[in-house]
Amino acid sequence: MSAPPSERPGDQSDPILERLLDLHPKKIDLSLGRVERLLKDLGAPQDHLPPVIHVAGTNGKGSSIAFMRAILEAAGKTAHVYTSPHLVRFHERVRLGHPGGGRLVSDEELAATLSLCEKINAGAPITFFEVTTAAAFVLFSRHPADYLLLEVGLGGRVDATNVIARPAASLITPVSMDHPEFLGNTVAEIAHEKAGILKRGVPAVLGFQQPEARTVLEAEAANVGAPLHIAGQDFFVREEHGRLIYEDEGGLIDLPLPRLAGRHQHQNAAGAIATLRLVAPDLPPSAFEIGLATAEWPARLQRLSKGNLVALAPAGAEIWLDGAHNEDGARVLSQAMADREEKAPRPLIVVTGTLATKDTAAFLRAFKGLAQEVLAVPVHGEHAARTPNDIAALANIAGLPAVACESVESALRFLTARKWALPPRVLIAGSLYLAGEVLRLNGTPPQ
Repeated sequence: MSAPPSERPGDQSDPILERLLDLHPKKIDLSLGRVERLLKDLGAPQDHLPPVIHVAGTNGKGSSIAFMRAILEAAGKTAHVYTSPHLVRFHERVRLGHPGGGRLVSDEELAATLSLCEKINAGAPITFFEVTTAAAFVLFSRHPADYLLLEVGLGGRVDATNVIARPAASLITPVSMDHPEFLGNTVAEIAHEKAGILKRGVPAVLGFQQPEARTVLEAEAANVGAPLHIAGQDFFVREEHGRLIYEDEGGLIDLPLPRLAGRHQHQNAAGAIATLRLVAPDLPPSAFEIGLATAEWPARLQRLSKGNLVALAPAGAEIWLDGAHNEDGARVLSQAMADREEKAPRPLIVVTGTLATKDTAAFLRAFKGLAQEVLAVPVHGEHAARTPNDIAALANIAGLPAVACESVESALRFLTARKWALPPRVLIAGSLYLAGEVLRLNGTPPQ
């Protein structure tokens, strides 16, 4: 999924990224023809990549990749990583694998490669995501690594990343409703688009799916001849005595609970483990243990413990940040908050900003009976953002008291002006764009 580049004074890549935004009249126009043309003119860098693990799905793609990267690096392997959108700075999308841990692409490397792609493209129509994906492939082809963890941008079948002829494996994380304007109005239609990454003879892992999605994914896999490994059938995961137990035909692994918070991360971790056990069966058990304990993925139930925004919140408040923005994401997020409420009760305040392209009412309904109040904020810089008044009205309809605020800062000050018997638990969620804004304002951007 594409996102406009952030402003960062001094970055050579910023003006190039701005120009690339203007090469196509649409932000999203799903097709493979334009990117295939550019890649051919660039010398087909997609044919010179390390083994690719291609990841599609609605929720959990980034977290699953974070687990795989941490596990591979714990085993001494190197992994390139391509994800989108970024939260604060475009460079987050391209991580180059190196011994001892990877690094975000440098601005000099990025600017030079974007300039090359801009020159070779010669002004032809191409979307921002397509041309920047081509640039990422050029960068990955120039640096050796053991694996490339490649996240689909949107859908799968005609996503710009789906030019890899034969990945080492495919992973499809849970599929649910999102982007109906591009992918379809039912879970089945969306699953059909996600299944487009499946390739003949390439092993594929299906994460935990709702029945409607699983039926379509299994049928599409059979059509193309992709051998499946299915969650709940070929591999299993459960929590037991404060540990995570993973099991497949290769045996059982007793692991620590994932560092990434929330029970949904148990399932994401299981999909990541299943995929790696197919691709790299020689990984030692210690790599899985270290990987789960060290994996990081910003704005996915991230606890903010310090920073500019934290200083504005009530003393002792818990501040959580998550990029969830659809109904299924809200469901797992509310479950995570309910789990925390059971262990350590506190009043839950949801600070949210959303886009008009999302089902905000469905998102908010997930918190009915759990959240004490909703504080609605704008998503600055996004023309498709709902106004705080609109969000507050939708929250009221969902049965949640709500207040419209001018900004995240004003929402936190609003809470600080109150007296609390117990410091509140504040959840900021509703949009990845909002999450990026929060990390920037807080002074804690992803590294």
